[in-house]
Amino acid sequence: MEPLGLIFSLPLAPLRGLIRLAELLEEQAEMELRSPAAVRRRLEELAEARASGEISEEEESMAAERILREMIT
Repeated sequence: MEPLGLIFSLPLAPLRGLIRLAELLEEQAEMELRSPAAVRRRLEELAEARASGEISEEEESMAAERILREMIT
């Protein structure tokens, strides 16, 4: 890289670093959200809510569909 280009791009380095950090955080959050253990935990929470009467069978079914859809998309 030529010296003049380096001088002009240097002030943007912190911004580039921040953007990359945000991208890494997003990737990590998606990996954790889609992990089989996390999906199983969310489905178990739904089953517990249904068993305790907090949600109806229809709500449980819709929520389970949403969780599984999120996992594959």
